[in-house]
Amino acid sequence: MFARAFGAATFDIPAGIIVAVVALPLALGFGVTSGAGAVSGIVTAIVAGLVAGLLGGSKYQVSGPTGAMVVVLFPIIAQVGMSGLLVVGVLAGALIVLFGLLKFGKYVEKIPWAVMEGFTLGIALVIALQQLPLIFEVPRAAGTETLTVALGTLHNVGLSSLHLWPIGLVVATLAIKVGWSSMRTRWASLSVIPPSAVAVVLLSLIAWAISAPVMTVGVLPSGSLFRFNPAWPELPLGALIYAAVVVALLGTVESLLSARVADAMVKRRDGLIVDSYRPNRELVGQGLATIASSMIGGMPATGAIARTAVNVNAGAKTRLATVVHSLVLLAFVFAFGGIVSHIPTAVLAGVLLGASWRIANPSSILENMRTTWPNRVSYLSTAAVVVSIDLIWGIIVGVLVHALSTGFSARRGS
Repeated sequence: MFARAFGAATFDIPAGIIVAVVALPLALGFGVTSGAGAVSGIVTAIVAGLVAGLLGGSKYQVSGPTGAMVVVLFPIIAQVGMSGLLVVGVLAGALIVLFGLLKFGKYVEKIPWAVMEGFTLGIALVIALQQLPLIFEVPRAAGTETLTVALGTLHNVGLSSLHLWPIGLVVATLAIKVGWSSMRTRWASLSVIPPSAVAVVLLSLIAWAISAPVMTVGVLPSGSLFRFNPAWPELPLGALIYAAVVVALLGTVESLLSARVADAMVKRRDGLIVDSYRPNRELVGQGLATIASSMIGGMPATGAIARTAVNVNAGAKTRLATVVHSLVLLAFVFAFGGIVSHIPTAVLAGVLLGASWRIANPSSILENMRTTWPNRVSYLSTAAVVVSIDLIWGIIVGVLVHALSTGFSARRGS
């Protein structure tokens, strides 16, 4: 038994370290993009990653702030502030736990795959649009709807003088990510170093050395990292409950989707899955993770598909990898918080643009456009509604369109 545990640790500890390196810039970027701040993003990655990793239903799932959750949280934070986010997070976490206890996990798996693919494409587009204020270093436009805010932000760009430094850092970040990924295909020894980490370290050093006139993450107050003073927001209870329901539904859908993807990846890697994920236990773990994170200054969290994929590809065998990921992030913040403060927000925007490209997955787009017309219509309609309205309505409309188009197609065929 000891030999088995030691053998797993030889895979899990390196995997956890690699995931932490990938997670750090993403956590910072998602925190900044959501409006909660970089500290909130890193707190979410540490706390939610640890709690969900220990209590969830998947051995491979890595939880934390995600692009999908940020898409939902931005309008909520703009409306209720951080004090309201605490209330929304605790209510949402309790709902997710309740979903797990009521065994709702099986129903999520019935959502058509074309709808989930459209949902993913919509998330990628929204993440990209949310980076406009960081790319051009202009004020974010007022409003809560993605398209309205993006168009208003572009209007602000037109009214301001063009800031070339942040634009240059975004372009350089994307170039490094593409170049490093290309080099990793030639030299296997480079495969353990994530492109995002290379871009963040290199460009942050250059920007600091030449005192580039760009916005930075700012000081991370490690001494008060897990302190938060709650206050009940001055909003109707109904508005808070609606926001909590939206967050809970998203947390449920994305976490189970990510866990399902993890099992598929492990099956491809090892040829079998000894213990597949348990959806209802996963919901309980994710709900408790969201409650814990929200109560100490973080945000609601979900299973993160990108970090989970890195965990599996790095060779993770047990939950230890996710625990190591959280502990490494915690150690990094306390040991190198001053260094993190010098990271330009434009570099984080470049990292998230690269993440949105991977999430959208051009080959997946082509595949979905070549499928049957009912799947194609539900795929495109889901993505369009996600971008123009929100994620939950995107799924609802996508499921309805899929049912109607499939039924119409079946009647024409008969």
